[in-house]
Amino acid sequence: MSTRHVQIVMPCHVNGNNRLFGGQLMAWIDVVGAVAARRHAGSDVTTASVDHLDFLSSVALNDTVVLDARVTWTGRTSLEVCVETFVERLNGERHLVNRAYSVFVAIDDQGRPKPVPPMIPETVAEKVEWERALRRRALRRERGHDRGKESGKG
Repeated sequence: MSTRHVQIVMPCHVNGNNRLFGGQLMAWIDVVGAVAARRHAGSDVTTASVDHLDFLSSVALNDTVVLDARVTWTGRTSLEVCVETFVERLNGERHLVNRAYSVFVAIDDQGRPKPVPPMIPETVAEKVEWERALRRRALRRERGHDRGKESGKG
């Protein structure tokens, strides 16, 4: 299941060069990623980490921004979500702006981690993304961004 957010870039979203503030895009990524994670977990979530953000294409005032989020991996209490951001221009051009991977932890009513339903990759693309998610998780652990409390199994 994927989650989509669409936004027209307004004057309150841009810097002095009439380009989208990076922080604004980061906020939209966090929100759409959290919605995808909440839908999968069936509970509230909290952001644990966001992989680096590279801006591959600029976004200007009045552009349409489309953010697509999908769960790519689940552990015991955490899940990884990929958010791909595209800019759509009025002339029909569409460009990738960013691909970000965020890790969320499902939380219960007391704010404690709780188990998430396993994601079962079915398509070839989902299986490839799952394997890549395992590599990203290993890199996070090497950098100390993952405390390693999860088994890494769905």
